Amino acid sequence: MNLKFRNKKITGILGVIPEREILFEDEIDNYEFTRRQSMKLKLVMGFNKRRIVNEGTTISDLCIFGLNYLFDKNLLKKEEIDGLILVTQSPDYFMPSTCHVIHGRLGLKKDIYCSDINQGCAGYSYGLNKAFMLLEQDSIKKVVVLNADVLSRKVSKKDRSSGPLTGDGAAITIVENDPSGNTIYGAVKSDGSGVDALIIPAGGFRLPSTAQTAELVKDHAGNYKALDHIDMKGDEVFNFVQREVPLMIDELLNNAGVNKDDVDYYMFHQPNKFMVKQLANAMGVTNEKMPNNLVENFGNSASVTIPILISYNLGDRLKKESFLVCLSGFGNGLSWSSLLMKIGNLDFCETIDYEN
Repeated sequence: MNLKFRNKKITGILGVIPEREILFEDEIDNYEFTRRQSMKLKLVMGFNKRRIVNEGTTISDLCIFGLNYLFDKNLLKKEEIDGLILVTQSPDYFMPSTCHVIHGRLGLKKDIYCSDINQGCAGYSYGLNKAFMLLEQDSIKKVVVLNADVLSRKVSKKDRSSGPLTGDGAAITIVENDPSGNTIYGAVKSDGSGVDALIIPAGGFRLPSTAQTAELVKDHAGNYKALDHIDMKGDEVFNFVQREVPLMIDELLNNAGVNKDDVDYYMFHQPNKFMVKQLANAMGVTNEKMPNNLVENFGNSASVTIPILISYNLGDRLKKESFLVCLSGFGNGLSWSSLLMKIGNLDFCETIDYEN
């Protein structure tokens, strides 16, 4: 599905990263592999260090910390927020929506659009798409898009396929109307036949968590995980990304009448270093234009990776400069999405540590 938006812009990006840092070497003995095997994978996949929350910290805590930071710095005012959108797959509760939890704890105004979106790695553009649509309303001037996940709690400590990569975090993106008339191009695609490629089998109403779903079982690759944990069929996900994402980006750029070289940066979701590098090779894009340095520093935090990647690599520059940026997320669902837009001259673009 092709999308098009006019007169909309991002005016600020804030990343919120937990202070707790875990090194790959600290967990290497959890896995049923030799150290030599694991260290070889470290170089290829980007295993290094990741940030995870402490016990008891939820996504609402991360989001509220970041929003209060913006309020205190006078970068955002509570009364300005007309829309609050939260993209997550690790909510505080089944109900109510975590967006309303955040709304209540901050004491935001009642005249506001407030909603959760259940979306994973493709969720950054999903949240932005929703914000762009809301801004079509005369009564909505500023929308806050929250992306947050704490999926480290849903990964087995003995699963080398997901454990060393999974991090936690949140991001806050401010979206407003733009009188300059710039056009934003987007694409959204889904393939529900691949839902089993990346899934947490237990914990919902289909298969509630029990003592049995918590039991660790060894898989064919030598990883131990339970039905309560993230289960990823790595080969299927890798093949899906390499097959579908380059085609989507080609179509997106063609619709926008833009050549691949005209794009300043390709800020893509960061599942692991190897996958991003292979994707850049398949698309004929340099590593300088498609950074792959997030997982090795912070871990894969689902839809949070794209805004953190932007602030980590371009933070100070985006306060003074403007770039044509292609955003793309891809993962469970299966779902994949992208946006092509000008980003720059932001009020803020930084990453801060969450402090309990």
